[in-house]
Amino acid sequence: MKSVTILAAASAMSISAAAAAAPQVDIAATGPVVELTVFENVEIAPDTSTIGAGVSTEATTATKALRLNSVEMKKVVDRIKSLGIAARDIQTTGINLNPRYDYDQTTQRQIFRGYQASNRVSVKLRKVADTGRVLDALVAAGATDLNGPTFSIDDDTAAKKQARERAVARATAQAKDYAGMFGYSGARVLAINESLTGMPMPFESAKMRVVSADVSAPVAPVEPGMVSAGVTVTVTFELTGAPAAR
Repeated sequence: MKSVTILAAASAMSISAAAAAAPQVDIAATGPVVELTVFENVEIAPDTSTIGAGVSTEATTATKALRLNSVEMKKVVDRIKSLGIAARDIQTTGINLNPRYDYDQTTQRQIFRGYQASNRVSVKLRKVADTGRVLDALVAAGATDLNGPTFSIDDDTAAKKQARERAVARATAQAKDYAGMFGYSGARVLAINESLTGMPMPFESAKMRVVSADVSAPVAPVEPGMVSAGVTVTVTFELTGAPAAR
């Protein structure tokens, strides 16, 4: 007779806390036990995109570089807000101020050239179709570098549910296959464990340095493709209904 412990978790993030607080229940298994791990992935059209925009400025002193950068970055942020993007979807991701040096090959020394200031924001767009228009607007407002876009689902609950149902159905079918192979008529669930995967992006976009912008050019083409929601389910089954011994 084998002793099997039931552990149930709603997601990978809550496993540790749940395991520590929840009581464990032991069920005696009289038949063979099989543990199956199944991954299921559901593709879905994204409904949000995230882009990064920044401004870099240079000046002879640190104070001038930062002040100039602040003026230029405010133009970019104001432009973002004028497009109807909520403040909660705009987040500063980095402000940097560094000295600049050139290397003089003749004297083999570094020559101080001033300071460079940079400021970057991350912008979440809740209408994927607006991505190209917003990118163009940011460049027109003075953004000197862009990165992204990356795509995701704002609420992937339904997609996760569909992936979970598929995973459980596959695991159950496999358990029944094992039961049939060994002369058993069925299988019952003893334990379930689930982990979730994130939302992989359909592509990666390298950071782009903007040299010039032609405002008369067409809006930047953006193809969102599909993103995915995945669930990994580990189910422990006991094979049941063994034929009578001969």
